[in-house]
Amino acid sequence: MKKKRKSGGSRIGLQVVTLCISTALVLILLGMVVFTGLTARNLSNYVKENLTVTVMFADNVTDQQAKASCHKIKKKHYVHHLDYISKELALKEQTEALGANPAEFLGENPFTPSAEIYLNADCANADSMKWIAKQLKADKLVSEVTYQQDLMNKVNSNLHKVLLVMMALAVLLSFVSFTLISNTVRLGIYARRFTINTMKLVGASWSFIRAPFLKMGALQGLLAAIIADAALAGCIAGLYNFEPDITEVVTVETLIITGVSVVLFGLIITTFCVYVSVNHFLKMKAKDLYKV
Repeated sequence: MKKKRKSGGSRIGLQVVTLCISTALVLILLGMVVFTGLTARNLSNYVKENLTVTVMFADNVTDQQAKASCHKIKKKHYVHHLDYISKELALKEQTEALGANPAEFLGENPFTPSAEIYLNADCANADSMKWIAKQLKADKLVSEVTYQQDLMNKVNSNLHKVLLVMMALAVLLSFVSFTLISNTVRLGIYARRFTINTMKLVGASWSFIRAPFLKMGALQGLLAAIIADAALAGCIAGLYNFEPDITEVVTVETLIITGVSVVLFGLIITTFCVYVSVNHFLKMKAKDLYKV
């Protein structure tokens, strides 16, 4: 009798371990989808915020006037940040780049003050740039406004395509993941279908029968989520060691949202699958249990 109990207990324990591992693997997949989606969004913003708009000031504009104009531009809602380049700094940079001082040949500094404007991500598109450039040119001190329109259009087009592919992939993988977890949970409930029927025969209510299964499902989902989060954390740590600059697109917010999403997925999906599976066997008659 003891051997049978031990055998039954070890079988259930093995089923629990198998369910946790299987669910954890699926949650890792879901976590990767969430992480990749958030990272793609951050990468999109990072690329857009590194597209620059160059503002050239007129020849007769003094350094003080140019700085005052830049101070006003910084207050615009579309400006992420601004780098001011004085005549002296421009001359120094070009001297280093050319290996010779242009002022020595021309007798004067040929450069004018300028500013490199980095836009907020939501303004880095062709439509916004038209009125931004028009507004910047309205300043009498500004002689020219230039930006890489072709590059901006190409970046926005490519990022849009990538995001569409990511959304389609996320929907597909979410469906596949839910199916895998559902099947795994159902196999675990299937092994205890006769226990469910016995409890139903002695008069136990459906809610009373479901309660321990739901509790166990939630615990298994939480354990699987913790395992999945640990595995994802290890992968991200390895990625950081390989490329430290990844922090530009992988933020703390991304990590928190990914971790919390995995836990929520683990709890909600496993609990829901247990609820559906237990109800399935509760609705079945005793004679039908031998046919499934």
